[in-house]
Amino acid sequence: MTTFLVWRKSSRSTQGTSEQCVELAQLPSGIGLRDSKAPDTGHLTLTPHAFNALLNHLKHDEPSL
Repeated sequence: MTTFLVWRKSSRSTQGTSEQCVELAQLPSGIGLRDSKAPDTGHLTLTPHAFNALLNHLKHDEPSL
């Protein structure tokens, strides 16, 4: 059985002049992140816990984990 992933981009990605954005997808093993400009280069898989930690750091302007 082939599973097709649904990748989505934040609605805020198109605001401003920056074309830097990532896409997210729900994976069987966690949350997938990939570069929207290079979707065929692979993705990073995070556990839901690690993804939540990443979001919390970014929301509080603490990008280094």
